[in-house]
Amino acid sequence: MAFDGLRVVALESRRAAEMATLIRNQKGDPFVAPSMREVPIEQNAAAFAFAEWLFAGEFDMVIFLTGVGLRYLDRVLATRFPAGQFAEALRKVTVVARGPKPAGALRELQVPITVHVPEPNTWHELVHAIEGRTEKRIAVQEYGKPNDELLQALRRRGAQVTRVPVYLWDLPEDTGPLREAARRLADGEVDVILFTTSVQIPHLFRIAAQEGIDAERLRAALEGVVVASIGPTTSEALREYDVEPDLEPSHPKMGFLLNETAARAAALLAAKRR
Repeated sequence: MAFDGLRVVALESRRAAEMATLIRNQKGDPFVAPSMREVPIEQNAAAFAFAEWLFAGEFDMVIFLTGVGLRYLDRVLATRFPAGQFAEALRKVTVVARGPKPAGALRELQVPITVHVPEPNTWHELVHAIEGRTEKRIAVQEYGKPNDELLQALRRRGAQVTRVPVYLWDLPEDTGPLREAARRLADGEVDVILFTTSVQIPHLFRIAAQEGIDAERLRAALEGVVVASIGPTTSEALREYDVEPDLEPSHPKMGFLLNETAARAAALLAAKRR
């Protein structure tokens, strides 16, 4: 089954055009509202300190959580250190890739990956993937905000953890589409909403509040639509806002999210609205 004309809102930013195409291919009526942008930390003292410690052999393991974060980090360090020094230092330590995107960025740098974290690539799978390893001096490349659960889990296993912030998340420069998405939700003009990363949720609630749509009204609106979450981390974020996702795809990837939501949306929506 396809969406068959259902009105589908997506909050994807980096792949907004692709998301709209995928929805149309499934015969949905798309409205894609970019909800975030990644803002590099320009004066990144923590990143330069991390590099100096890495070059001095102070780490046993480096964990990369995102591909875009690794690429930002490589560019920032290249402004101060010789080209290739960062990658060369990484080849001497245990390198952990949380999923396919950091793995791809590491391959670009020709850095061998010691541990591949399996799907759905949450901090739970990461901790399980390194269970039994003896490395204790660990650096964690962060994304947008600290992953406190991961940091605490690493420390409980006796690790000395160094956070490496690379970029921050902020609202998009043009918030018009996101404001329109919040209005459509509040006015009952949406059938399905797709969440592809956890930060989309606080940004949607933040913009809705600016538009005079309080949290209770937005939650009530979301109860009347099919809420599709790309994976466990995003679902946890939804539940923090008292929003229960209606489905997660079998694999935490955009194509699976679209196809499986399209197949189930009509039945789920009928059950919610009867």
